[in-house]
Amino acid sequence: MGALAVQEETFGELLRSWRQRRRVSQLDLAIEADVSARHISFLETGRARPSREMVMRLAEELDVPLRHRNRLMTAAGFAPVYPEREVLAPEMDVVRRALDKILAGHEPYPAVVVDAVWNLVAANSAAAMFMEGVPAELLQEPVNVMRLSLHPQAMGGRLLNLAEVRAHLLQQLRRQAELSADGRLAELHDELSSYTYPGVDLNVAHVPGPGDILLPLRVAYGDRVLSMFTTIATFGTPVDVTVSELAIETFWPSDEETAAVLRERSRP
Repeated sequence: MGALAVQEETFGELLRSWRQRRRVSQLDLAIEADVSARHISFLETGRARPSREMVMRLAEELDVPLRHRNRLMTAAGFAPVYPEREVLAPEMDVVRRALDKILAGHEPYPAVVVDAVWNLVAANSAAAMFMEGVPAELLQEPVNVMRLSLHPQAMGGRLLNLAEVRAHLLQQLRRQAELSADGRLAELHDELSSYTYPGVDLNVAHVPGPGDILLPLRVAYGDRVLSMFTTIATFGTPVDVTVSELAIETFWPSDEETAAVLRERSRP
């Protein structure tokens, strides 16, 4: 008996999936795209075929990631619109120079560049502190920043407020998986959720107080406690799949003691 052929999703099925994922009705999408709800219905059922411009317009209104916009174009019978270049490709030189400048400029504080599934793309020298004492198998390519953050033999074993940080990161990862329709993120979420930490009560939830502004990472570093918060930046108006999926996470000291330790580490 031959293998069953895998049936490709149609444009209508993909459109309906993204519309429902964004919790948008046919009428609402029609209004935003300046077409009739009847036309949206016909597109989803396959009774009408979209033009190239209509695919682009609907993808824009639904905020579909560039990678999946290419899938929509292909399903509709058109060539993909957005290229996907390797970070080391010659055409990406301007992107690499921008990343290098940002990473170097953030010294002596840690900064990393990650891709769509939190795999490490680049890092500055200060970020090496997160990899000190980490088992070699966790540092094999591709190194995953989320995995390093929560693995009990990596940062997960050093975080003094593990329960709060773990809950926040898992919620962030789950939301990213839902919004991006990336099964790799869902798999990563399930893996990180399965980690166990003997002696740590993961049910302890921090209730923000009136003085709280950010949830810090409180990290045991030798006999000291470092406190940091992070910011994440992305490229504006990308038209390349790879660039659209890059994110720069920068770490900032929450107090002067942490800033002093990070400055001290940077000295020759």
